[in-house]
Amino acid sequence: MLSAGGAALEAVARAVTELENCPSFNAGHGAAFNRAGFHELDASVMDGATGKAGAVAAVQAIKNPVLAALELLRESDPLLLCGQAADQWATAHGLEAVPNSSFSTDSRREALARMLEREQQGTAAQASEQEKHGTVGAVALDRHGHLAAATSTGGYTAKPVGRVGDSPVIGAGTWADDRTCAVSGTGKGELFIRTALAHTIHDRMLYPGETLDVAARAAIDAVTRLDGGAGLCAVDRAGNVALPYNTEGMYRGWIRGDQMYVAIHED
Repeated sequence: MLSAGGAALEAVARAVTELENCPSFNAGHGAAFNRAGFHELDASVMDGATGKAGAVAAVQAIKNPVLAALELLRESDPLLLCGQAADQWATAHGLEAVPNSSFSTDSRREALARMLEREQQGTAAQASEQEKHGTVGAVALDRHGHLAAATSTGGYTAKPVGRVGDSPVIGAGTWADDRTCAVSGTGKGELFIRTALAHTIHDRMLYPGETLDVAARAAIDAVTRLDGGAGLCAVDRAGNVALPYNTEGMYRGWIRGDQMYVAIHED
């Protein structure tokens, strides 16, 4: 899409839709279970050219939550809808609805059982990041110089019913501004909200004039000081990419022209 001159906003929404449809990731089909044994999904998008954004939280029946967020962005008002109201709004606007069970996978069901067992044993704090968290996101710079970001998640395994993390919170898990950067984050959402992680990167670039690498690393370090796991993908107005994280690994990649990079662990 980008090579053909398409918009960054459409590209990130398309990328995240593909990830929502892939059972390997914690978003859409393959999302984590809450502690009651069903799925509540969060997603958001932001357009760096206009500053418009859209988001949904704790939805249970939208096949691709990121597309509902995109439709809300286009509508402009409201920006964020939650729960059953968001499901109904999306259906009324022509988006596909599915049974909540369609998001389920055996591996996520097993992860829920392990996490509940850990809680009973008092070992929940020892769970790996892969057991606990997971989010998908995409950022892009198009040939017109516009930036965009999109994020989608099932939250963390065994989360309380009704819990909403950073992914649908503009400025926490998602941000895009053509003056600076586009950011999509993954990790302990409560800490991303407390540190306004994505917007902080923008601020550090806009005011002190930090580079994307420096600002992104500082944002991750702020979560590290709060003993939380964190990672993000970001791109700036010049096409520089940052993919910092403080955990054992993070599924990540970028593409620029005919150059492509993918990785999981540091090496």
